[in-house]
Amino acid sequence: MIAEIPTMAIEKVEMWQNTSVIPDENLAHRLGLVPIAIDPRAFEFKQEGKPYNSENSIRFKLHVKCTKKVPGAPVILNNTEDEEKHFNHPNVYSGDLVWVPIGDQQARFEREGIALPKPLHDDILIAKLRPGQEIEVEVICEKGIGKTHAKWSPVCTAYYRLMPVIELQETIKGAEAQELKALCPMGVFDIEDIGTAYVKNSSKCTTCRECIRPEKFQNKVSLGK
Repeated sequence: MIAEIPTMAIEKVEMWQNTSVIPDENLAHRLGLVPIAIDPRAFEFKQEGKPYNSENSIRFKLHVKCTKKVPGAPVILNNTEDEEKHFNHPNVYSGDLVWVPIGDQQARFEREGIALPKPLHDDILIAKLRPGQEIEVEVICEKGIGKTHAKWSPVCTAYYRLMPVIELQETIKGAEAQELKALCPMGVFDIEDIGTAYVKNSSKCTTCRECIRPEKFQNKVSLGK
């Protein structure tokens, strides 16, 4: 089961400085959900009551402070794109996390051919800062499974959709078949060799209802999910 596959994720956050608008507990939660790229097979599960060490954890530090590019200059932001023009480090990204080796981790990873740990993506937005605001934290990653917390689930964001069910209530052929095919912008309908319309790919349907806007098709085409 997916929930039983171990991965590494941020479990502890040592908060040294946080003057952003995000409360400490929210910031810690956001950090915990940043996926970490490291082979979990290189680590042991941390035992309760035992200290963190090079065999059961990895550590990152994050220290970002926002300043004005021109000290003392008045700044009026018309949109978020302007912030990069006027401020240094207005955004805190996952790529700002810097790995801090514990013990002999650097040598061990290089010796065993283990890719050095880093966030899976560098552009995950963690927080937004304004001049004078600062975030300084250290985080500890440990091995876990998704049954304990979703941050240890080795999956992407999940989603679902209701599958369209499209049925032709009557035979549509000839010029009407051509018209029905042309009405659908997603290419749901096609025409058989004998000139009869049929549902080629119902999964492409976005329920735009273009196919039933003409009165002639309203009783001939059935849309559902």
